Amino acid sequence: MAGAALKNVCKIYPGGEQAVYDMDLKIGDGEFLVLLGPEKCGKSSVLRILAGLEEASAGDVEIGGAVVNGVAPKDRDIAMVFQNAAIYQQYTVADNMGFGLKLRKVPQPVIDVRVKEAAAILGLTDVLYKKPKQLTALQRQRVALGGTIVREPKLVLLDEPLAGLDEKLRIQMRGELIKLQARLKGTFIYATREGVEAMALGTRIVVMKDGFMQQADTPENLYNYPVCLFVADIIGHDLEIVRGATLLEEDGKLLLRKGEDADMVLPDCVRARLKEGYIGTGKEVIYAFRPEDLKEEDTSRILLFDGETELIILERDEGYAADENNAERDFIPLPPDKMRELSQRFLKKTSAKKKK
Repeated sequence: MAGAALKNVCKIYPGGEQAVYDMDLKIGDGEFLVLLGPEKCGKSSVLRILAGLEEASAGDVEIGGAVVNGVAPKDRDIAMVFQNAAIYQQYTVADNMGFGLKLRKVPQPVIDVRVKEAAAILGLTDVLYKKPKQLTALQRQRVALGGTIVREPKLVLLDEPLAGLDEKLRIQMRGELIKLQARLKGTFIYATREGVEAMALGTRIVVMKDGFMQQADTPENLYNYPVCLFVADIIGHDLEIVRGATLLEEDGKLLLRKGEDADMVLPDCVRARLKEGYIGTGKEVIYAFRPEDLKEEDTSRILLFDGETELIILERDEGYAADENNAERDFIPLPPDKMRELSQRFLKKTSAKKKK
């Protein structure tokens, strides 16, 4: 398989709706990258741009080191799996899995070998000659995945493929996807709106909101060192968020005060990471925590954000595991208005170059 890259990619749909803003991202060969964000954050548009189903309005798309702008989907050597398994009810499992190869005029003996190998990996050997209506929902999703494996594509793109399954089947299928990707040593790019799912699957996660990248990093770094409140909220679960607090110092202790509530004493390790301009200034802060972080009244893992920008106001410490292969860059999101302004400037420059 191969890696991929998006270089300053923007996407504007007819009517003026911009779905992706100036996205700059490298995807390593053999990486399991997860695009995480709510509905209409741009993650599906990114997958469709990589697949060639949508043309980027600006910027370059690379697959395997080659620019593929303008290259037809069938010539990009990628495979895409959607939420609704695209399988033909009139065909057997074997015929469904080999259908793409048949269209490419691959010899039947080669198709048979690849289908049997994929079926063995996915646990479908016993149902190869059954029709889809005889399968469970989980088996049908495996058949759709099998159709991608037999083609041996450069990239496997998965757009919320487990969303239609119940929670028990989703958990089971996540484990199977991890094993499958590791066995194939393939490059998987997976879109989801579920933070827990992203944490379970990804070697790296790109958090998106309103078409903007918010943060790209390992699951552990996103969980412990989010750059903003949005990332902290979506990446974990049960995050408690309290707004309208202030920081002050009394008798040498750093206190977090919220109205008439009892002050919370913060440890020295939090003070050491705190950015300047917040103690005793009356500047509003937001604090957030997960229930497991406050066991035995330990406040060392509390998260503090600026009350206006919602950006983190704690510096990273030695616990941050920087890895150039997994952490794309130290990305700090700008306010949406500023990001849109920069994106529009980039689009104007790109348009001017094309005219020349």
